[in-house]
Amino acid sequence: MTSTAQRLAAIRGDVPPKRHNARTIAALSGNPGCARRAVLDGAGVDKPKLAERIGFPARFGQSRFAIARGNAFEAQVKADGGVELLRLVAQRLGVPVPQRADWTDLGGDDALPDRQERSRRALTATGPDAALFDHPLLGLNVAGQRVYLEPDLVAARLGGRFHVVEIKSFPVIDGQADPAKVAAAAIQSAVYVLALRELLAGQGQDPELVSHDVVLVCPRDFANRPMASLLDVRKQLLVLRRQLERMARLDVLLAAVPPDFTADPAADTTTLTAALRTVEARYAPECLATCELAYFCRDEARGHTGALGRAVREALGGVEEVSEVLALATGERAALPERAEAAALLRAAARLRADALAGDPA
Repeated sequence: MTSTAQRLAAIRGDVPPKRHNARTIAALSGNPGCARRAVLDGAGVDKPKLAERIGFPARFGQSRFAIARGNAFEAQVKADGGVELLRLVAQRLGVPVPQRADWTDLGGDDALPDRQERSRRALTATGPDAALFDHPLLGLNVAGQRVYLEPDLVAARLGGRFHVVEIKSFPVIDGQADPAKVAAAAIQSAVYVLALRELLAGQGQDPELVSHDVVLVCPRDFANRPMASLLDVRKQLLVLRRQLERMARLDVLLAAVPPDFTADPAADTTTLTAALRTVEARYAPECLATCELAYFCRDEARGHTGALGRAVREALGGVEEVSEVLALATGERAALPERAEAAALLRAAARLRADALAGDPA
């Protein structure tokens, strides 16, 4: 075992590393500047259990009703060998709708390496141009571990290229969907695009045969009638690659971590809380939807401008304390030269607010 591997094992304690999946890999790119998350994920720490241990349990996840609704919509879209799905995808891509397509279900209860081998053979073999592959098992290397991805997606081969097809149950109403849910689908799809490209590249095939345009299938309006949209995930792919490269250089990250840092679930709450505070976090409100430790980090960030969002933090030019922001806005504190511009903007904003409050409501 290398020294880095020994250090990571010591951090998580006497427990096996928690394996990643597509959702956790996608979440890695949500806040790439957070050293705390990178170290914990690199060590394979069970963050939900850690959050419960320190008294800040995660509060997100799908309800059973939402899961059942999603499964029903997915089954509807995939019915009859994917006839309706094939039509939707072909029309959205602007290619002729084939009379039929080969449908291959790559799911099963056999061992993961066997399933991955079946997926590899099926996806890299020469076959008909119109083909749909359900439940392909893909893989990525994350922090030195081979991660198996078991998506419910379909890989569609049409027009000489592969397109990842994501089926989601959130609705598109009057042509608009929830931006946060679309963004989450985009980054998760980028994980599958990257894994499929790496699979082809490993077999000597052109990875660009996998399109960066993902087909997102959702119910239209308030009915269950499916519709297809295209998501360009090139930006998400760039962010994802950078974060995975960062995770591969864990020795660099660990160099800035105190030698006694621990996330061992056997440690007492005081020790765990104190240890977490020694590794820098980069909290933003968006973390609440993606990171199990977000409520702890939010509590820690009280009184800091980062708790108000990245846009606020960046606009304030490095002013980290809310108390300092208020003091600069009222002129109670003189600004350092490097913060003169931010202070001037804050004073102007304070004057505008005072004028608005003092104005005649009529």
